[in-house]
Amino acid sequence: MNEGIQPIMDKPKWARLGTTLRYALYVITHPFDGFWDLTHEKRGSLAAANVITAAIVVVEVLRLTLTNFQFVSINMEYFNIITVALRILLPLFLWTVANWSLTTLMDGKGRLLEIYMATAYAFTPYIIINAAMIVLSQFITEQEGSVYYILTNFSLVWSVLLVLVAMMMVHSYSATKAIVSSLLSIVAMGVMVFIFLMFFSLISDAIAYFISLYKEIAFRLT
Repeated sequence: MNEGIQPIMDKPKWARLGTTLRYALYVITHPFDGFWDLTHEKRGSLAAANVITAAIVVVEVLRLTLTNFQFVSINMEYFNIITVALRILLPLFLWTVANWSLTTLMDGKGRLLEIYMATAYAFTPYIIINAAMIVLSQFITEQEGSVYYILTNFSLVWSVLLVLVAMMMVHSYSATKAIVSSLLSIVAMGVMVFIFLMFFSLISDAIAYFISLYKEIAFRLT
């Protein structure tokens, strides 16, 4: 029993997680040094990246459900937390795989987990600003809504710019090469989705064919 409890109570691991989470604040304010040290000096951690990713999902769910209805309006009858989570996790997964696949062919230095970590850390501003906007939205009027929209859009732009810097540092790319590889990664994501949908469609058609064939045989044998 003590062996099972020990990993949970492992203080050095929790301290390491706290340190690497706090490092995200340094990364977003000193992106070039921050992202370089994140992977090359091992100042980030996979556990912290997972926590940040989970925080993105939580903040997005809270943003959709708790933000003042003047700024975000959804039909709760059709609201699904799983759908919201997949809307974030699936693009993150596709981006990581697509970017790693392409940069491997473009002399990129980053590994799969490093790309994921850097991308997760880059979205720290999105978490902080949108969490604050959930609270702020309760105190501002519709006429003051421009503040809400400017800041939420700024959080996304800031995060995207951080992703580009992250790709520069992780892969040791120039700014131009990081932008080109990122755009190609987005195209690759679209191709991956298309291939998956085609594969799923073929599998569905094959299953439907064999079911109809089985029914036809069963009908003729009865």
